[in-house]
Amino acid sequence: MFRHVRLRGYATSIDRERVWLLPWTAVDPGRNAFGRGDDEAARLTALVVPMVPSEAARTADPDRMAGYRFTDEVTALLVSRYGRWACGWDYSVHNGGPVEAWCCASDSVGEAQETAERVVTCLLEWRDWLEDMAERFEQLAPNPDADTEDRSWHLERAVTRLVTAVVNSTHAESSWYRLCETTLTWFLTSTGLGSEEAQKAVDAAIGGRFKSHAAPAPTLLDTVGEDLAIHLTGRGFYRER
Repeated sequence: MFRHVRLRGYATSIDRERVWLLPWTAVDPGRNAFGRGDDEAARLTALVVPMVPSEAARTADPDRMAGYRFTDEVTALLVSRYGRWACGWDYSVHNGGPVEAWCCASDSVGEAQETAERVVTCLLEWRDWLEDMAERFEQLAPNPDADTEDRSWHLERAVTRLVTAVVNSTHAESSWYRLCETTLTWFLTSTGLGSEEAQKAVDAAIGGRFKSHAAPAPTLLDTVGEDLAIHLTGRGFYRER
């Protein structure tokens, strides 16, 4: 699993793959094995340490690009070692993601050892979040033999619970709704829906109603869940929950 990657040619920030553009198959922990353990963490830390720009290099960089080049290079390393899912390692709460241990390049890149250990912590935090989502998807998925009404109920419930989980993870910070849209799309594709149809259903249900720095009211969650269920099944679920 661990292989050395030689990185070169990063005069500026590389063209990074964005996690919210990835299909569920690329991030699903069940399809993408990942070894844990202190020995592996130590080896990864040792690889990242020499990549951290020195304080002198950061101070001499008026455009603050040194830190951003570092995060891009770390992303290239992690993706090469573990797979495309690892590109979300720095999807921080401050940018609408679930990773608490990272803020931004200017604030999170510092002393080499400490920074390298923080990278490992962030990667594990991101992996934990994906594993948690995978478990939720399995629990919330409609039975393949469910009738239309039962499927509608499962979809409504899934929206409520998944959006709530995203809000709790992101604290409804800036652009949190992007992770919400991605998570709901991943959930639908995990149940067998095509990615294009899933994205259209999520876009139609949310319709720009979620805002930065604002957790959705329960009534709005109910509306979004019902809209998504009706879009996909043709009917809502009207029994008392």
